[in-house]
Amino acid sequence: MVEDIFKYEIHASRPNSAGSFSRSVFSRFGGQWQSQRRYYKLQQDVEPQEVISLISVRYIEAGAPELEHLAQLHQLPGEFRLWCGSEVIWESNYVGQGRKPAKGATIFGVLDNVLYRDRGFATPKPVTAMFYFTHPRTMCLRTEYDGSVFEEELKLIGQRYRTRQTIISRAGEEHTIGQYLEKRID
Repeated sequence: MVEDIFKYEIHASRPNSAGSFSRSVFSRFGGQWQSQRRYYKLQQDVEPQEVISLISVRYIEAGAPELEHLAQLHQLPGEFRLWCGSEVIWESNYVGQGRKPAKGATIFGVLDNVLYRDRGFATPKPVTAMFYFTHPRTMCLRTEYDGSVFEEELKLIGQRYRTRQTIISRAGEEHTIGQYLEKRID
């Protein structure tokens, strides 16, 4: 059983099994999603920021040019090949704020228990996140850059839904919580 083999974590000592498990999980994230989310500012007495996004996730196989480019951005030695990845494209609309829609894209790649990205949430620079699974459908990530820490949990619920929660900290103090409900629309 997957639970017994992995204890829900990816281990470099089992690259074939861990890679197969990662490919299986990341392929399930693929598709078109509508995301409804709220950001709560913990240090300010303000209304939550509401955002609705359309998200397109395309699964990427090992050896694809996008993953080769991502490995180069992270200066990975040639013998390290990313197991799989995803291309994520989004368009976000901020509810009741008069902001222009935000559009963007990013590439993710997986090797061992590291998630490589071509850019971060708040930086155009390449970043990495450590990740593990608490359950075959629940992934936890921790990303650090520019003095901020992003702790995130993604949970697949059936085939059509997923939830996400992000806690953003700076200087060791939590300041924002993002909560997401995402529905598959393809």
